[in-house]
Amino acid sequence: MSASSAAPLIGVFALQGDVREHLRAIESAGCRATAVRRETELAAVDGIILPGGESTAMIKLAKAFDLLEPLRKRIADGLPTYGSCAGMILLADRLASGGDPLEDTFGGLDVTVRRNAFGRQVDSFEEDVSVDGIAGDPVHAVFIRAPWVEEVGPAATALGRIGSGSLAGTIVVVRQRHLLATSFHPELTGDGRIHGYFCEMVRTRA
Repeated sequence: MSASSAAPLIGVFALQGDVREHLRAIESAGCRATAVRRETELAAVDGIILPGGESTAMIKLAKAFDLLEPLRKRIADGLPTYGSCAGMILLADRLASGGDPLEDTFGGLDVTVRRNAFGRQVDSFEEDVSVDGIAGDPVHAVFIRAPWVEEVGPAATALGRIGSGSLAGTIVVVRQRHLLATSFHPELTGDGRIHGYFCEMVRTRA
């Protein structure tokens, strides 16, 4: 661990996106939280969250702040990483053709993801999603210009799908060893179980 405290230190990529909500959610889940804007801050954390936001802007800012390659290396070396919405896009090894192109990702997650798959901002919606490994009621999920997973490679596992309606079966939660991604924004609902699940991933890894 990065400090003598029993609680792991989890960073939130803080150059763009809904940072404060994730910081609060991580602390509520029993881990320590910090914003990450520099390589020195990245080096100190036991895990990191890539938040929702604008994936193109996040990649450009990562390059401008010299974080792209250091973060890519730490992810490849086993840093527990959770990506929500845009963060799912940034973790994907492959992006589906069509739509707005993205010049780069951090990669590491053996999935094909489609950006803005559910539509634009006006098409945002909420849905209950059962997630393998999350006990209790389904997770209430908020989808805002959200991606979805079109293909899961052999290294990754689908943990959650939309259960009803015309979108039934759509994959919206995936995990691959130390990597976790959701299409939705659990930090906006007050349900801390996804962040608790990730905290436990980080504790196990540490």
